[in-house]
Formats: sequence, C-alpha cells, structure tokens
Amino acid sequence: MSTVGDTIAAPRPAQPAPSAEWARLAAEIVGPVVDLATERPAVDVLAALPRDFVRARKVIPFARRGQVLRVAMENPLDLETVDAASRLAGGQVEAAASPAPEIAAALDRYYPAGGGTGSNSPGQGDLVVAATGEDDEDTSSAPVVARVNDLIAAAIARRASDIHVEPRADGLRVRYRIDGVMIDADPIERRLRGPVVSRLKIMANISIAERRIPQDGRIQVKLASRRVDLRVSSLPTIHGESVVLRVLDRESVSLHPDALGLAGDDRERLQRILALPDGMVLVTGPTGSGKTTTLYACLNALNQVDRKIITVEEPVEFQLPGINQVPVRPEIGMTFASALRAMLRQSPNVILVGEIRDRETAEVAVNAALTGHLVFSTLHTNDAPGAVTRLGDLGARPFLVSAVLRAVVAQRLVRRICRRCRRPAAPTDGEMVAAGWIRGAVDLGQCARGSGCADCQGTGFAGRTAIFEMFFITGAVRQLIGANAGASALRAQARQDGMRSLRADGLRKVLAGETTIEEVLGATAGESP
Repeated sequence: MSTVGDTIAAPRPAQPAPSAEWARLAAEIVGPVVDLATERPAVDVLAALPRDFVRARKVIPFARRGQVLRVAMENPLDLETVDAASRLAGGQVEAAASPAPEIAAALDRYYPAGGGTGSNSPGQGDLVVAATGEDDEDTSSAPVVARVNDLIAAAIARRASDIHVEPRADGLRVRYRIDGVMIDADPIERRLRGPVVSRLKIMANISIAERRIPQDGRIQVKLASRRVDLRVSSLPTIHGESVVLRVLDRESVSLHPDALGLAGDDRERLQRILALPDGMVLVTGPTGSGKTTTLYACLNALNQVDRKIITVEEPVEFQLPGINQVPVRPEIGMTFASALRAMLRQSPNVILVGEIRDRETAEVAVNAALTGHLVFSTLHTNDAPGAVTRLGDLGARPFLVSAVLRAVVAQRLVRRICRRCRRPAAPTDGEMVAAGWIRGAVDLGQCARGSGCADCQGTGFAGRTAIFEMFFITGAVRQLIGANAGASALRAQARQDGMRSLRADGLRKVLAGETTIEEVLGATAGESP
C-alpha cells in the first residue's frame, strides 16, 4: 500500500509548462505563481489536510510559514475551498496559484489515486483507521485526522453502538453509547471543533459547505482486517453541527436464529413458520431494540439458492450476500409502498419491508402475503398482540389480517452480565417481590452479578441479549382477529396458548444467570398486565 512518505521521492513525469498569459494573469490577481516542481513539501505539511479533501478540491499543501499553511490551487480566489482547508487544518491557510498540470502532477506524486492510508477517495467512504496503539499511518501526524481516527477506533474497541459528537460553546462533547447506556469520552477542544466536524462530513461524503440543514452519509472503516460501517447524521444546533455515527459492526452481530436467545420451544415454532411458503411475520419494539438483527437472522436462515429474497429498507444497515437490498429514497418517490410494488414484479419468494408506517404500505404488504409471498416487516407497538390493533388502525381489514398473519415477535434488549467478573449473587428480598418470586419456590442457583473489571469498564455488563414475546397465531387467535377483537382479548388468548410475556422471558434469563432483575424490570416497565 502506498503512503505519502513512500511517494515523496518518486520521479515526476514531464508536464507542459503553463502559458505565459496564464502566469501573467495569475500574478496580477493573486501574486507570484508557485512552481510545484521545485517545492519539496515536508511529510507533516502534506499530511496537514486529508487526502480525500486534497484530491476532491485539487489543493496541494506545500509549505508552512509559522502557523500559516500555504497551499497551491489553480484558483486561489475559491474562498469556500480556502475556508474549508482552514477548518480542516485547524489554523490559517494562505492560497497561492499554480497551473492545473502542475497540481495534477503533484496529486499523482504525493496523493496517488487508490494509495495512501487514513482517508477515502471522494464518494467511496473508504477510510483506514489505525488501530489503537499503532502508528502506521502517515496521516496520523495531522492533528485533526489523527483525532478523528482515534475517536472511531476507540469506539469500536469499546463496542459502542453510537458515537455522539455534540457542539458546545467550549468545544465538542464526545459520548459513546455502550450496551444502550451513554458514556462520556474525552472532549475535543474549541480550536478543533470545526475541523473535526468537517473531517467527519468529508469522510461521509456530505457537503461541508452546507451547515443549515440535516444531512446523512456513510463511512466504511477498516480497522486492521476488520471492516465496520458507520451511518452518519449531522444536525445544526446553536453551537454548530451535532454529528452522530451509528456503528454497524457485522462481526459483533451473529445473524443466525440460534444466536438470538430464543427459548427452545419458541425457536422450534419460529423455524416451522420460516418453512412456510407465504404469510406475514412482524417484529415490534422501540427504536434500538434489535428488530433489524432478528429480521436479518430470519432472512439468513432462508437465504438459499432456490429462493429470491428482496428487501426495502431505510437505510440498509448490513449488506447481506445473495440478497437484493433496496434503499428507500423518499425525496425521489422511492417510498416503502412504491418500492414494494416494484419488488413484486421481480418475482420474489421472500420480502422484507423495513417498516409498515402508513395505510398504503400496510395494504400492499398484506396483499403480497396473500398472493404467495413470505413477508417480514416491523411495527412500533409496545407488545406483540398490539401489532394486530396497529394494522387495523392503518386500514388493514381484520379478515385479511387473520388470513395472512403467522407470528408477531416483540422484543427488548437487556445488558448481559460480564463473563469475566461474573459472581454468584442471590436476589434481594425487594427484587424477589418485584419479580413475583417466592424464595424457595424457584431455583436461584444461577443468579449472578458482575463485580466490574477492565473488560466491562467497571459496569459489570458486557454486551446485550434480547428478551422476547412470541405471539403465534393459533386457530383461536385467528378467530378473534377476524372478529376484530381488542388487544386485551388477543393477549388473554395468547397466554392460554402458551405465550410468555417479555418480563417472563427476561426473568427466565435472570434465573439462567445471563442478566439481572433490574435490567429486566427496566426494559419491561411499560408491559401490559
């Protein structure tokens, strides 16, 4: 792999000299022309600006005068580019003129396409981040690039699901969401507030010139041999732009039904439903409850050469080999409903609709399930039986819902006890009452707590697991749905049919030593009686 340092002494191909008229006009407007053929920029000067920015804007840093970075541009009067370079460099930038052939030659010499590390080519979002403790990146000498790389690498090393970069008057507050809990990281000083945000936006291939409206982008990070996707969102605030990066680490997620944590009987019933040729399976829960992981696990189990699987998502979180994934783009009319209609003309066997959120999508999804397709989707409801009521609110007719619905899975995430510092610990009397247990009537031998260690950063928890409410549509439930029964009647019948509530499933995992009573009670505080 080429680096800046490797290419400094590379021979320069012959280039045509700039015309005398160009040099005369440039000198009259912005001063003398810089001869990049005779300049020998130091490595730290070349690394003062990210390689992706340099190649996109055709800006060559060639010298420093005190704290001022000097750059060569064909048009030094491009104040937007000069201002962006100043923010990225963290200091003043002075622009000088150089003809286009000279700049092109310098780009090939110092920043070859596809070479270099620590940055991405424009539009590709392909960043290589040096792993913590290593220094094999020439761009790590640039303070802004190094700071952003360290920020991302530390988040991945700490298993963060989100990175929050929030502007304040005195700088940037940085927080990681780890196992669902927000934790402060080292703040970023005021002088780097603008450059760090600009660097993140450039990496995500979103406009650094636009700061008035929200923007979205994506970065692909390579950490050693590991690839991680970052979904990026910027939002204007009174102190600047807030940037949130959602960490989508495929290696940290097992996309297989057996790894979901389902009880044995629930897992067997779900496997029977996945073997059906048609119908609808819904997953419900709040944002961040692991719905996408459950759906992807189901699709992976079905991903065989004899099945065509198409998904429509907003956004596509993980790329699944062998599956056709379509991103929603409402700004051009590509909604869930319109994409679903187009998908049906592609003759799929299995369809995933990221979310049913309106009447049109509900109608098309139900009709797809009626016409021989196995349809998966999500809804935002508090429990599994509530999904039936929600479909009715969206205009789906009860007799059609009763005909197509096969199962509804409600889920939440709870923190898992750290395996390294796990210690046996019986519940307190207060916890026994909250759980509805009678001491001596249940086996508490596996109950445990984490005492806190380096692996779990002192929290006693490392990773998360899901708790489930599996609502399978039996004959009795189907009759209630067709009769437009309410959620309470559906829930009562489901419990007669053996459905465990979210809390009951969570307490089962407490007795297995996987989590704690506090975690389960917190995750199921709004559960219906």
